[in-house]
Amino acid sequence: MASLYVGDLHSDITEAMLYEKFSPAGPVLSIRVYRYMTNRCSLGYAYVNFQQPALDTMNFDVIKGKPIQIMWSQRDPSLRKSGVGSVFIKNLDKSIDDKALYDTSALGNLLSCKVVCDENSSKGYAFVHFETQKAADKTLEKMNGMLLNDRKVFVGRFKSRKRAGS
Repeated sequence: MASLYVGDLHSDITEAMLYEKFSPAGPVLSIRVYRYMTNRCSLGYAYVNFQQPALDTMNFDVIKGKPIQIMWSQRDPSLRKSGVGSVFIKNLDKSIDDKALYDTSALGNLLSCKVVCDENSSKGYAFVHFETQKAADKTLEKMNGMLLNDRKVFVGRFKSRKRAGS
């Protein structure tokens, strides 16, 4: 079984909508949209479980006018929060979105790629998480100082707040 995390979902998204979107990629075993207890609106993420691995081609596809982000599910919270395999990128041009950064950062198997935004636009920095520390180190080496849309970007190792203070 392959489990995918699907994020950046519209608040009105339903399991049926996700089934319709993902079923062409392969046999879907289950879908769960996580919801607020009070109003039952989507929390913005879901898990889609496949009988066999499928996908990557659907990352950043649009559902209800919003591009979704897909990554292989990492259910171990200690690994997710450890910072291993993660880099921080700053001084990004405001036009660089998740998909543009994802396409640029393809130096290893990406688990997630997120440009931080406020209500209006990019804040100019991002977090990228790779499957391995080796891929993160390779990205740091290749992308640090690189020009993206005529802006020199800084790439550094991600440090969780816990690790940064210790």
